[in-house]
Amino acid sequence: MRGPIAFEAETPLGFTVRCTAAYWEFISTIKHPVMAGRMADVIAALSDPDEIRQSRKDAGVLLFYQGGPPRWVCGVCRRDDGSGFLITAYPTDAIKAGETIWKKSR
Repeated sequence: MRGPIAFEAETPLGFTVRCTAAYWEFISTIKHPVMAGRMADVIAALSDPDEIRQSRKDAGVLLFYQGGPPRWVCGVCRRDDGSGFLITAYPTDAIKAGETIWKKSR
């Protein structure tokens, strides 16, 4: 990733997820405009998720969910060599199928 960092979030799995300012701009204006102004929600989903799942399609991709019915915020990231980068983020009304990697104790 190149350019200024918009945020870094330490996950409960012990690695940091980064996102550049330019990539956050792309996510929040082009990919999922509904996420405009919701960077703090994505950081919270990554750093204090309710559940983390492994993607069924790509074992290297993790989905971090925070919130709960009726809406969650999902931060999707890939972990490479001890650090991670944000792939996308979006609101959702359903947690995707996949193996649960981590769950917050209640």
